[in-house]
Amino acid sequence: MNDGPLSDSAIDDVVQAYLQAEGDALAALRAAVRDAIADLTDRELRLAAAERLVSRGYVRGRLGHDG
Repeated sequence: MNDGPLSDSAIDDVVQAYLQAEGDALAALRAAVRDAIADLTDRELRLAAAERLVSRGYVRGRLGHDG
């Protein structure tokens, strides 16, 4: 049973794509982990940037109302 957003068949498709691209299971696993970490890092950087923008907008809006 899959509790995530992807169906088992979608996951199997990704597994097959990595296996075909990399040639063996260990290389495919390494590539999948490397890509997952890169995606998570990118998401964290984007989230931090968005939080900074929201924080700056809040501070600017606050200053604009006070003075």
